[in-house]
Amino acid sequence: MTWTFTDDVDVFLDTAGAWLATRPAENNLVLTITATLRSSGPHAYGEDAPVLGWWRGPDGEVAGALVQTPPYRPLLGVVAPEAVGPLAAALPLTAVNADRATAEALAAGWPGHRVEQVQRLYRLGELVPPSPAPSGRPRSAAAADRTLLVAWHRAFAADVGQPDTHAERMVDERTASGGLTLWETGGVPVSMAGVSPRIAGAVRVTAVYTPPEQRGHGYAAAVTAEVSRAAREAGAQEVLLFTDLANPTSNGVYRRLGYQPVSDRLLISADG
Repeated sequence: MTWTFTDDVDVFLDTAGAWLATRPAENNLVLTITATLRSSGPHAYGEDAPVLGWWRGPDGEVAGALVQTPPYRPLLGVVAPEAVGPLAAALPLTAVNADRATAEALAAGWPGHRVEQVQRLYRLGELVPPSPAPSGRPRSAAAADRTLLVAWHRAFAADVGQPDTHAERMVDERTASGGLTLWETGGVPVSMAGVSPRIAGAVRVTAVYTPPEQRGHGYAAAVTAEVSRAAREAGAQEVLLFTDLANPTSNGVYRRLGYQPVSDRLLISADG
């Protein structure tokens, strides 16, 4: 019953990858981040080396996983309750992104803490496209859109309080793979949505962004519905997304499209 850590993503995935894939929704962040580390190298998210960890239970089987890619806080996938105490002892943490129960258990050992954000994981049920649909049409993003897409990714990161250190890489990778879609009206892009690569049958809708001057017209709902439909038609068994639970507008939009809540994650930090 121990945590093991490495900075080698191949070692991590060879050990924990099959177990992570048994719960692709709850482990989707870990799966997609480590896939990026494998394809783009250990510094895909920042200059410092990643920290990758797994927990083995009494039966010797993997039953927990952690990924940290500085400057981002440590992120936990599914973690067995009995692994939380040993994790705190093995890797002193002052901030974490984890499911509600795990985050609260870790924070119980801190003198004080603050919840900085609650993210809700949604899974697509039956897709319900917006009706009436807004004006315009979807199209795949292209290399010629790069300047706009990078600016929008940076604006999206600012909106959700994340670093924008990898906007260019994200745009280049997703444009090349067909993983970015624009909604345009009158030939002018007015909204975007991305989709992560399919791993263990699951994809995640990401970077849904509409510039402030174009909001309120239903463009985000339309482009989200389009990428969700396309993901399903391409064979995704699970179509997922995260929202900030404090944003009633986005949560309402996704529910109306047919997304159903799965679980909540806390971004939580120790005081001081």
